[in-house]
Parts: sequence; structure tokens; C-alpha cells
Amino acid sequence: MHTLSLVSTPLWQRAAMLAAGLVLAACGKQPEPAPAPAPTTEASAPAPAPAKVYVVGTDAAYAPFESQNEKGEIVGFDIDVVSAIAQKGGFEVKFVNTPWEGIFNTLQQGDRDFLVSSITITEERKQTMDFSNPYFDARQLIAVRENSKVAKFADLKKLKVGVQTGTTGDEVVTQLLGKNSTNVKRFESTPLALQELQAGGVDAVVADNGVVENYVANNTGAKFKTVSDDAFPAEQYGLAVRKGNTELLEKLNKGLADIKADGTYDQIYAKHFGAKPAEAPAAAASN
Repeated sequence: MHTLSLVSTPLWQRAAMLAAGLVLAACGKQPEPAPAPAPTTEASAPAPAPAKVYVVGTDAAYAPFESQNEKGEIVGFDIDVVSAIAQKGGFEVKFVNTPWEGIFNTLQQGDRDFLVSSITITEERKQTMDFSNPYFDARQLIAVRENSKVAKFADLKKLKVGVQTGTTGDEVVTQLLGKNSTNVKRFESTPLALQELQAGGVDAVVADNGVVENYVANNTGAKFKTVSDDAFPAEQYGLAVRKGNTELLEKLNKGLADIKADGTYDQIYAKHFGAKPAEAPAAAASN
């Protein structure tokens, strides 16, 4: 049998066979996918700046204004007020339990950005720190045992009186009894002074009304009564900042005004004291 030789094949047939081979090869090859388009990058919005965190000093032994709960958390009226102010102002706060004796030094040294600790605004304190507008009206109140004959502040003149060191209660009792009187008994906190009253170590305790009323209401077994006296000057609490820190002071005052305007302050007050304040704290420019 004869076979067909490519050499003997006419030129036109060889050309046709080559072309057919190329067509078949092309038909068997899958087209390569087109390269994926490069991902487009959209300009992303800049990340928001982290909220400013202020360190707040407070002596957490002054219920219902500031105290520690069973979990060790700092709670109270002052804490709720400052937290609400911070929320309005867009900043954060970190509360640090700070003993009253030395609390003002932590502010001066820069260890605390501001203080909230039932701090009465006084002319003397204004010399070394600035205050926000007032956020609470207070007055001094006398606590005595139920059988006491004390009816007014002047009746304490010859008695042993407990006070918390460095408070306005300490100041008024010292003025009444004398600077060097041994009848002025000073304690680290008002609750300690009230415990000493219950134990019979002092005859009376003078302290801010909110703290005294809260203690008496929650310690009925102590059998205390309270005595008020119009001779006590009116007091107002403010948030204390370092002298000249106007930027922070403006933030605090604006936040305080905002929570008063929208009813938040009244809600916090009612939560801790059972009713709205009879009169909103008066505004006063801080020095």
C-alpha cells in the first residue's frame, strides 16, 4: 500500500493543511481572562479624634454626693451631675477617690484636672482655684442625739462638737468655740464624726445638710435628730479647676447650663433627693 508523502504533496495542499492545523489549535485554546481592574481607593474620612479624658478628684465618703458602692464604684449626685456635663460636652471623665485632706493639693500639682466633692465656693478658696457656676445649694445642719436639748447653733458653745477637717462646718464651729478649743473634734470624714456621736464621744456634729440628712435617714437606729439655724450662711457647691484654666471652666459651665435647660439636672436631683430642687441654683461668675 502506498502512503501519502508530504514531500510529494502539492504545495497548495500543504498550505491548506497547515492553515487547518492552525485553526484547530486556535479553537482548542481558552482565551485568557482580562486582567482585573485595579481596585479604586476612595478617600476615607479621617478617624475622629479620641475624646479628651479629664481626671476628676472626689472624696468618696460623702453620701449621697459621692461614695463607693458594694462594687467599689464611685457613685452619687455629684458623680451623676459631672457625668451628664461630660456627655453634653463631648468629653470623658475618670473619677479618682481622693482623701479630702490634700484634695486641693492634687489639683494644684496637676494630678487632677478638676474636683467635684461637695466643695463650697468660698472667697478664701477663690484665691487659689477657680469655680464653675454653682450646681447645688447647701447649708450647715446640726446632728444631735434625740434627747439632746440643743435648739440652736449657739447652744454648742460649751459642748464637744465633731466636724470633718477642713470643711465649712469646721470653720463655723471653730469660730464659735475658738481656734484653740479642745472641744472641736476633727475627723477624716463626716460619717466618722457621726459614728462618734452615736458612740457618745461628741455631743453634736455640724456638717452639710445633705450629708447629715442622708446619714440620719439611713441610720434610724442611731436615734439622731437634726437642728437647723438661720445663723448659718447659705452655701453653694461648685466644680473646682486650677486657677486660670478658662478653657475647662467654659466647658463645665456650658455643660451645666445644658443639663439644667433640658431637665437632666432636675432628674438627677430627684433621683437622689426625692424631688426637684425648690429653686434652681443661682448662676454666679467664677473668678
